[in-house]
Amino acid sequence: MPVVESDEKVDDTAKDLSSLGLSDKETARGEEKEEKGTVAAPSAPTVDTVQPTTGPSWPATAPDHPLSKFYDIFEDVIKSAEHNEVYGILLTKENPFQTKLILQKFLRANQNDLDKAKQQLLETLKWRKEFDPVKATGEKFDKTRFGGLGYVLEVQGVPESKNEKDVVTFNIYGAVKDKKATFGDLEGFLRWRVGLMEKSVQKLNLASATTPVPNYGEGPDPYQGFQIHDYLQVSFLRQDPAVKAATSKTIEVLGRYYPETLSRKFFVNVPVIMGWMYTAAKLIVAKETAKKFAVLSYGNQLAGELGVDIPAVYGGTKEDLESVAEGMSLE
Repeated sequence: MPVVESDEKVDDTAKDLSSLGLSDKETARGEEKEEKGTVAAPSAPTVDTVQPTTGPSWPATAPDHPLSKFYDIFEDVIKSAEHNEVYGILLTKENPFQTKLILQKFLRANQNDLDKAKQQLLETLKWRKEFDPVKATGEKFDKTRFGGLGYVLEVQGVPESKNEKDVVTFNIYGAVKDKKATFGDLEGFLRWRVGLMEKSVQKLNLASATTPVPNYGEGPDPYQGFQIHDYLQVSFLRQDPAVKAATSKTIEVLGRYYPETLSRKFFVNVPVIMGWMYTAAKLIVAKETAKKFAVLSYGNQLAGELGVDIPAVYGGTKEDLESVAEGMSLE
């Protein structure tokens, strides 16, 4: 059985590889004790969710299977968290397929370690109750701070993908005009970046999913997206404290609270010398981790990885991101 590392490890690896100083034209890549007792009922999420009483069926699992065990106890976890929504899905036994899909993601992210998966789910539920990322997707953000920085695009024809459509999130670091304005307010930056992440997860259409997520080590999860980090016109010479703080916190949040949502991560328009560093680093990290990220020195090389259903600037046939992709609401 192959070793599959979590998205958190991939992000930690990427962070270690590129704790990069970003100068005037740059930004940073933003990117697990169960409590017991009687508590209030789970709070309702601020999103329309789907609770089917009939629908697709999950393949039967043995009583000692990690997913069977997790499904038996997840209600205790949501009672402790006082919240039962993840990615717009209500975790409830009236919604068994989608609930098992979410639980399976947490198990895969923790290599079927039930205790770790349970802990990560608890932390994620508590965080979602407090932060309300679904709400963030509909908030308006300052155009002067975040204009042109992030987009979500649905694409077709990704090589080797079995999906009719795949979801790609673009992080355009060269679009930052004022580092202090964009990154100085860390909480404001996080709401924008988490909102963009949540928007990309919504595009995965988990509420209408009918294909089960394979068991850990038995195949890829079809409900994952791609992340693009574009460093065109970004300097790697100096490290701004505000950028560094935003990078670290974003990686921590997305790595911890969005398990098994990343298929692959591409760093594009990276200077050749930095590409050599990434290539060398891939030799010393786990094979499955190395598979999850790639460095491309030129933007037009991305079409070789994702196909041509992307903007022309990345080697594809579509118009620019502003015309064909979806961003956060700006004002």
